[in-house]
Parts: sequence; C-alpha cells; structure tokens
Amino acid sequence: MRFLITGLGSIGRRHLRNLLTLGERDIYLYRTYRSTLPDEELSAFPVEIDLEAALAHKPDAVIVANPTAFHLDVAIPAAEMGCQLLLEKPLSNSMDGVRGLQAAVSRGGGQVLVGFQFRFHPGLIQLKRWLVEGRIGRPLSTRAVYGEYLPEMHPWEDYRHSYSARGELGGGVILTLCHPLDYLGWLLGEVEAVWSFNGKLNDFEIKVEDTAEIGLRFRNGVLGSVHLDYNQRPAAHGLEIVGTEGTLRWDNANGSASVYQAGSNLSGDEKAGEWESYQLPDGFKRNDMFLAEMRHFLSVARGETKPICSLADGKRALELALAAHTSQKENRLVNLNA
Repeated sequence: MRFLITGLGSIGRRHLRNLLTLGERDIYLYRTYRSTLPDEELSAFPVEIDLEAALAHKPDAVIVANPTAFHLDVAIPAAEMGCQLLLEKPLSNSMDGVRGLQAAVSRGGGQVLVGFQFRFHPGLIQLKRWLVEGRIGRPLSTRAVYGEYLPEMHPWEDYRHSYSARGELGGGVILTLCHPLDYLGWLLGEVEAVWSFNGKLNDFEIKVEDTAEIGLRFRNGVLGSVHLDYNQRPAAHGLEIVGTEGTLRWDNANGSASVYQAGSNLSGDEKAGEWESYQLPDGFKRNDMFLAEMRHFLSVARGETKPICSLADGKRALELALAAHTSQKENRLVNLNA
C-alpha cells in the first residue's frame, strides 16, 4: 500500500513513525518546508512540494496532517481520486468545503477516518462499555475539562508562531483542544444546543481565545459542560458522567477509569455502593493510542472495516466547535436543529 503524508509537524511525523513501526515502507511526503522540526528523520523519503505532483504518485491512502485551515485543500482532491483518508481533527476551521469533501468522498469511493485518537484510549473505551452495560443507569449530566499550557505544548518552537496560536491556521483553544466535543458525542449521543463564553484571558501574545466554557444540551436530555484552556499547569484532562444510579470518571493523567454503582450490598450485588477501577495495561504509553488508530486506519484502507470516527462524526464535532464561537460572538444559545 502506498501512503502520502501531507504536513510534517509533530503529528505528521508521529504518523510516519507509526507506519514504519507497522511495517509500511512505501511512503511519500508532501511538504511546504514550514515545519519547525529538524529534517533528519525525513531524508529517506521521496518529497514533493506540489500537491498535484504528490497525488500523481497515486497513493492508496493519504494522511492529512497539515494545519487545520488547509486540511480540505488536500483532502478534497485526494478523495476525488478514491484515496483512503486519515484526516486529522478538526476537519477544518469552517464549514466551507465540508459538503465538497462529502461529495468528493462519495464520487471517489474511499473512506475517511477522522483523527480523534482519544476514541482509542482504553480508559474511555471502558467508560463506553460501562455506559452500554447500564452501570450508572440513565446518564443525566457530564463535565469534561481539558487544559494545557500553550508555551509548553510544542516546546521546540515559539508558541506565538504555532498553528495553535494563529487564527488564520485554525488555531484557538476550541478547535485545537476539541477532543471532548467528539468523545462526548460518541459516549452520550448527539448534541442539540450549545452556549459558550470564551475569550483571551491570559497575557499570551496571541489573537485567539485561550479559555472557553461550553454548555451542551444533548438530544436525550443529558446536560453537559466542557472547559478548555491554554493556561493550566500542570496539564489536566478528565471526564465525569453522573447517572441515575452512579458516576463514571476518567483521568487522562494516569489513564484510569472508575465507576461508582449506587446501592447497597444488601441487594446481593457485590459491586454496588463502592468504586470500581480500571487501570491501563502495563506499559501503556500515549503513543499506543496513535498506534491503535493507525492499525485501524490500515484496516479501513484495506476495506476490512468501517471508520470508528467517520466523516459524519468529524463534521458534528466541527459544528459544535463553530457553534461555541457563534454563541460567544452573538451572545446566544445556538440550536443545532434549527
């Protein structure tokens, strides 16, 4: 199978290394040479600086890892050719072109896996199992918190020049840290309404929002909130879901998941009335999520399975992120069914 990787920043290089780990060697690179990382690890691979020339190599699969604002510039022509796509999150920084991508995928016949790697986190997968099993009854509310410290996110570069800090590249905390807007839908169902307060609160030399409080109302009645920020030291990423019969928690810091099933042991249920924990497999590393994602993508590209995170899923996450911006700008609740 022949691969084309577009965008060789940190995530593009991670995908390259994982392809090599999984035994793939027929790899081409499409570059603009704007990466701030050293080039040594890329020297063995053929490079094109023109997209048409890169696609002329007829790749079977294309990994779209360039800055968010330019995703669709690559994804649409690749989809027209029938390439299988691993499209990094979020799909884009606007809805412009998303319908065009959907049409191109339909015409080309390929599939799209959107790169929300937390769907491959064992702790979140365990939370989904517990939800399906009904361990906490009917979910009522949820709270996700995801905070990073912007100057330390990419320590090899000046944060002010990173895509995360530049609106024209699709930066800002809502788009950059939008993972909860995907996995909450995956865990709890579709969202019907969004409100948000967001803005630049820190003294960073950036022109995008560094903090966001986002409220969600799900179609099934669940109420949720998402806190995102570029300010937290140490970084924090976690989730809580409260149900009629208990509570679920997940903490990315140690990867653990836990469930509290309400009740008493008088009912005969040994699990009732106490916390039950799930711990990560021995030796688990952050890259294991990305390796699992790449294995899944190879299976998708071979036609063996459907994407766990589809183009439709990616579109919904982008709609939520953009709705949060609209809510702040227009000072209103945004109804996604309108």
